[in-house]
Amino acid sequence: IDERTLPGARFPLEMARDADVGRNSLLTYELTSNPSFSLALKDNPDRSQQPELVLERVLDREKQSSFELVLAALDGGDPAKSGTVNVRVNVTDANDNPPVFSKTLYESRVAESLPVGSLVLQVRATDADSGSNGRISYSFGNVPDDVSALFSVDSDSGEVRTAGPLDFEENSRYSFSLEATDGGGLTAHCQLQIDLTDENDNAPEITILSLSSPVPEDAPTGTVVALLKVRDRDSGENGEVSCELSGEAPLSITGPGGDQRPELVLVKALDREEAAFHDLVLRASDGGDPVRTGTARIRVRVRDANDNAPVFSQAEYMVRVPEDVPVGSVLVTVTATDPDEGLNGFVKYS
Repeated sequence: IDERTLPGARFPLEMARDADVGRNSLLTYELTSNPSFSLALKDNPDRSQQPELVLERVLDREKQSSFELVLAALDGGDPAKSGTVNVRVNVTDANDNPPVFSKTLYESRVAESLPVGSLVLQVRATDADSGSNGRISYSFGNVPDDVSALFSVDSDSGEVRTAGPLDFEENSRYSFSLEATDGGGLTAHCQLQIDLTDENDNAPEITILSLSSPVPEDAPTGTVVALLKVRDRDSGENGEVSCELSGEAPLSITGPGGDQRPELVLVKALDREEAAFHDLVLRASDGGDPVRTGTARIRVRVRDANDNAPVFSQAEYMVRVPEDVPVGSVLVTVTATDPDEGLNGFVKYS
């Protein structure tokens, strides 16, 4: 009997036979008591009675898949004789149960460095139906393209694995739905939430936002020479950056922005005549393990200021000349030099 059969349906049972005649062969039937079934007798034209099994209430195969009944036939003799037959009622399955997930939300936390093909989590759904009606296949619901590119689900086992490289900096959490479908087309849905943990896989990046070069050599201390930006795409300690400046120079890293927005500031007076430029190396290190570093090379040129007077090669020149030296004769050649450059170092005599 199909479990969708409505109450009141009748199912003919085998009639009993009695070799006696007359009253001794008149048969009546009895059925073991069961709330789901009753017995009815249908009169046949030959005055015999056909026993029929009557369904009294809706069946549910998932609660009870079969019934064991006993049908007894009694004749009209004295004493009465009887015969019995076992009646087994098998309830056939209807696809009246959808799949049910063991959880409505499955959560997992994995490292962003998880290799492609690694197991992330496994979902599980059950179906109370039997046969193909209870056979479940798993698939993604309507998910974004980035989810289907990074994850796959095994239709039979419900295992969710990585299908592409994960990147915490691109997306630290993925939330999407997964569905289970039975052989009859009924579906159920659950939600998956996959959180990524950060790995120290990014080195700090240094960007020179502005650079004042050349710098006048008479610039006062405290002058900001360069504005910098230091960024590490990792999070937590992996993204905490400290900076240091290497190279002999009257410059230092400071500024109100801290290490993330450092400034290159003049801390000592410049002297172009000692150094026309300064080559610096800015190194940024994060707090990960192992530590990752980023570097930037900066050349600061010094622009000349007229801060040097000409200097004669001698402080005093002694010249002896005869009194009859002709007019226009060269008596002595004096030289003066100026360490400044350009016009600041061009010397004129008078």
